[in-house]
Amino acid sequence: MPMMNNIQAVNDALMYEMEKDKSVMVLGEDVAQIGGVFRGTSGLLDKFGSERVVDTPLSENGIIGTSVGLALNGMKPVAEIQFSGFIYAGYDQLVSHASRLRQRSMGRFHVPLVVRMPNGGGVRALEHHSESYETIFIHVPGLKVVYPCTPSDVKGLLTSSIRDPDPVVFLEHIKLYRSFREEVPEGEYTVPIGKGRIARKGKDVTIVAWGAMVNVSLEAAKKLEQNDIEAEVIDLRTLKPLDKGIILDSVKRTGRAVIVEESQRISGYASYLSAIIGEQCLLYLKAPVSRVSGYDIKFPLYRLEEKYLPGPESVIHAVNNIMSF
Repeated sequence: MPMMNNIQAVNDALMYEMEKDKSVMVLGEDVAQIGGVFRGTSGLLDKFGSERVVDTPLSENGIIGTSVGLALNGMKPVAEIQFSGFIYAGYDQLVSHASRLRQRSMGRFHVPLVVRMPNGGGVRALEHHSESYETIFIHVPGLKVVYPCTPSDVKGLLTSSIRDPDPVVFLEHIKLYRSFREEVPEGEYTVPIGKGRIARKGKDVTIVAWGAMVNVSLEAAKKLEQNDIEAEVIDLRTLKPLDKGIILDSVKRTGRAVIVEESQRISGYASYLSAIIGEQCLLYLKAPVSRVSGYDIKFPLYRLEEKYLPGPESVIHAVNNIMSF
């Protein structure tokens, strides 16, 4: 199997699906001539032509609105938003139309649309280029939200998202694009939406994470092992629909849970996960559920971003606290 990083896995999935299905197309700012700001769509224009690989004006509202119309008329658009911090103008189209049309039409119409966007921080980018507001999509009924960590999951889940009959928000962590490689299956390869994975097995504490926080948690787990603490790390892969079973089964075995997220603490996804664990695992818990998160501020510019982002030491501190509860 070829070795790929995350952005190569994005490109590989798009190449395969566009070859297989002529209704799949991509559109967004600079996706055609330049190949996308991170080169995720590089080479698509030459292979599939300007009717299926479309550069758009600088209008996120227009990109998603046009994609909804294309989806209603038989296409499977994959829209690229250059950074998730630019989505707000297009958010109205996602909430008011893409997410509602199946219910609004009583099942007569559906919107097979994927909206890809880089998300998160850690690469010393500018304002609006490092945000991690995944909860604003999770909260909207009718949207699926996928957030893979590894290259093979990027390919498998992007392929599944393109084939899904309903709108999917596909978040790609900006720091993971070129940070590591792994073997990725060639050709046909899918990973089911809504299924998490155990990234590391353990018996003492469950650490739940997604996106770049999976690798942060794995690094923490490796260091905790030196103190005879075996941490189980769960990579959610899909935030909605949520694989509750993999979380609850693990917490019932370990009796302890730490949830790690990059976004702000108030109303973060970790709050929801903590509530689920409290409601369904209360009698199994040996300590309160702990959350590790960013701070309730705008994402800082590069001099302070390492102080904002949760790191392995923050996770280790949280684990040690609940282990000694």
